[in-house]
Amino acid sequence: MATSPRHEKSDDTARVATAAAELLETLLGRASTAPVSTSQLRALFLLEQHDGINLRTLADGLGSTPSSTSRLCDRLDAVGFVERLPSANSRRELQLRLSGRGRAFLVDLRARREREMAVVIARMPVESRAMLLTGLESLRSATASLAAEAADAARGPQARTA
Repeated sequence: MATSPRHEKSDDTARVATAAAELLETLLGRASTAPVSTSQLRALFLLEQHDGINLRTLADGLGSTPSSTSRLCDRLDAVGFVERLPSANSRRELQLRLSGRGRAFLVDLRARREREMAVVIARMPVESRAMLLTGLESLRSATASLAAEAADAARGPQARTA
């Protein structure tokens, strides 16, 4: 069965994007994420996007169990990056928030990563930079759309009809 030229181009794009992502992981890895692990960094990004979520919601976002996520939050709390506050909705629940120190860490990490990226991007021709910007904006939009759909699906049908 022959594949359409459009499908082949999509496969080629995915293959090149994956290779670029692997190179970026290596490049961005030079901007150390210490004192947090990759999993903890993902948790910080989720808390930044969804301020005040509970432990179960964070665990769902990480694809982890609440008990593992609780231990992860213990470590983030110990370095002062996360705050646990009483929930306004339930006395049995806690809200998770980034602390000022956690926000400052993410600002600093992004600045270091952007400096690393700027070195690479500066080596590209101006026309290629413009095309890259357009493509990355489109990729970010498509990714955000998929993430929103996944979040809706995770909340279940009652959340969509409420």
